[in-house]
Amino acid sequence: MRKKIVAANWKMNMLQVEAAEFVRDLLQELGDQTAAEVVIVPPFTAIPRVVEALGGAEHVKVGAQNMYWERSGAYTGEISAAMLRNLFVRYVVLGHSERRQLFGETDEMVNRKVHAAQDATLRPIVCVGETLKQRDAGQVEEVLEGQLRRGLAGLETKAFTETVIAYEPVWAIGTGRNATPAQAQEAHAFIRSVLRELADDATAARIRIQYGGSVKPDNARALMSQPDIDGALVGGASLEARSFAQIVLAAAEDALDEERLSS
Repeated sequence: MRKKIVAANWKMNMLQVEAAEFVRDLLQELGDQTAAEVVIVPPFTAIPRVVEALGGAEHVKVGAQNMYWERSGAYTGEISAAMLRNLFVRYVVLGHSERRQLFGETDEMVNRKVHAAQDATLRPIVCVGETLKQRDAGQVEEVLEGQLRRGLAGLETKAFTETVIAYEPVWAIGTGRNATPAQAQEAHAFIRSVLRELADDATAARIRIQYGGSVKPDNARALMSQPDIDGALVGGASLEARSFAQIVLAAAEDALDEERLSS
């Protein structure tokens, strides 16, 4: 069984005090749930405060929103994998659609970052997804396969199992629209089929694939109950502790249901 993973991508939001308050509220809302893995992905400036507020709570991990592939050097404005590890970061989001669209990131750049993250024992959350224009043109599978093949090129089997894929239909991010559970499952199943070709059946069966795109408490359970959807990369709904906690608890409930059915 793949453990559900729910990540809060705060994007360019939350000052340090707000971040600490969020963590305190979230820990209270979640209690001792461990059925789903939780990742908080704050802006770089809030990472130390989030780590401090967690106080060693192992059931909530910290992620970063981006990184550069070089270890150090004259790269003004960038941050390295080693720097993130030094801040006790465990995960890093790579290739988010906003990075691709607004800052010109290519699949090849994402690939270099993935390798650098793996070398530093950071776990990448690699984002893939199509625009509305590409979906309407019937290019969903072509786009997803290209992003996966180029973005994950050269990974060894162990590196695949330590990578999370996030499917984020670009047309559903921050728009209030979201893919139906059936649409999301179809895309996730296709992604897993590509992963089988890139690695092997057993490895692909272990890789977790999140859904990202206007995930909210009222649609989280329906999405995450799909067989190939292993969690969520949450944007807007992750900025309020109770809202995000409800999504995590929906994932945990689904995970416990799966465990009961399999036993």
